Amino acid sequence: MGVLSVSRQPDILLLVLDTLRADRLRAYGNARAVTPALDALAEASCVFRFAIAPSQWSIPAHASLFTGVYPSVHNTNQSNAVLPASLPTLAERLQRSGYYTAAFCNNALVGVINNGLRRGFDSFLNYAGFWTSRPNQAGRRSGWFDRTRQAFKSWVTNVISSIQDGFARSDFLFELSLTPLFVPLWQTALSFKGNVRQSLEDAARLLLGRSGLAPNQPAFVFINLMGVHMPYHPPREYVARFAPQVLRDREASRYLRRFNTDAFGWLAPLSEPVPAAYKAILDGMYDAEAAHQDHWVGIFLDQLRRGGWLDHNLVIVLSDHGEHLGEHQLIGHSVSLYNELVRVPLIIHDGTGSFPRGARVDHFVSTRRVFHTALHAAGAATLDEAPLSLSTELHSQAEQGVAFSEYVPAHNVLTMMRKRRPDLIRAHAMDQHRVAVCSEGYKLIQVGAERFELYDVVNDPQEQHDLSAALPERVAQMQQRIAAFVRENALARHTAAVSGEALSPFLVQRLRNLGYLD
Repeated sequence: MGVLSVSRQPDILLLVLDTLRADRLRAYGNARAVTPALDALAEASCVFRFAIAPSQWSIPAHASLFTGVYPSVHNTNQSNAVLPASLPTLAERLQRSGYYTAAFCNNALVGVINNGLRRGFDSFLNYAGFWTSRPNQAGRRSGWFDRTRQAFKSWVTNVISSIQDGFARSDFLFELSLTPLFVPLWQTALSFKGNVRQSLEDAARLLLGRSGLAPNQPAFVFINLMGVHMPYHPPREYVARFAPQVLRDREASRYLRRFNTDAFGWLAPLSEPVPAAYKAILDGMYDAEAAHQDHWVGIFLDQLRRGGWLDHNLVIVLSDHGEHLGEHQLIGHSVSLYNELVRVPLIIHDGTGSFPRGARVDHFVSTRRVFHTALHAAGAATLDEAPLSLSTELHSQAEQGVAFSEYVPAHNVLTMMRKRRPDLIRAHAMDQHRVAVCSEGYKLIQVGAERFELYDVVNDPQEQHDLSAALPERVAQMQQRIAAFVRENALARHTAAVSGEALSPFLVQRLRNLGYLD
């Protein structure tokens, strides 16, 4: 397969705003001024209004961003899973194409756990954990004292990372980490949410100062920010603006304290709806965190703009997934494929001209195609990969406006739930695989083998009205898409494991034409 070439390789910035819901941005229908910096960026960018995340939580969603395939192909769906070596990552591909690859990561599941997501980065800075670590940069200092200090710091970092990795791989340790004794520890001492300000400042310093880069060498910079993830501890000024009841009402303050320390409650479905007063607290505190993070994102973007960088390079801003705040009797992002989790913001600001500013794409796209988009911009995409760049959506629909999302039950969560609340597993089918297909304004969610939910997500974005009984023909049509998707991904996973190369959509189509697939 040939590789397309470009005259200039732009810098590529991939900014993942972890856990940010699309409905908090003005471009996605929010009338409140929660994220003014992102709103301003969206006005001058190409916005994909129906971007669908391939999964509802961080590890599989990032694995899809980094490999361009769905979770059932990369099979990195558990906290103890490792990305297959047969699937090269975006950083590895860009590194081979001459890019300096750097990460500024605040999510321990992406940057600390040994799951293969760090592959291909020349520099990977973690801001979650005991301190900012540099797992791929040990030994760069020249003096004896600096080398000794760096060696000691790397040793401690590796020990702590090994401990954190163990908590991800052991059901017992995972459950222990959610006890009242451990929750305050990893929320504070281990810096669960990282450092938004510092990571953005460090990234801006690299992009503008070019330290460590060869002359004219392009950079690929991945940033993950955890500002809107639970628990909620925004500065007081943001609480006063978005959730003032927490400051003036003791009961509201007590509820928030209980919520922030009940990590098990972030994973477990609810046995009854959230009272309206408590729902307002969660929404307000979530907005406060989103607004606080947006403040620092705005400063970061202004730095890039003043430095002359922003308007000459490629910026991709999105979320890996969203968050439930009581909708459908769910909290967090451990269960479901509803819009609150899988419809995410996707904004592309392009100084190379492939994405016109002010453009809006109003059909479904999968965020896994960020992989193809970045490779295409870098001139590193193969002839099969280039058509899947999101730039094609402005002229033709490469995947016919169809996107999928997958939920694979997390083993450690199920083990804990079986001990504490087995009734909730049954009530919410937590142990059943889910696949959602989005097409022509509708979403069909298949739960297990026989349960289906159909929603008109354009006119019913909160998915309150299940239309599966009223529109059986549409259910049957979309069910066939899911069945084909499952078969194709099983074949792609097998092919990748045997040959070391993932099956492209075009090869899938050729196999179908030859009769090997329905």
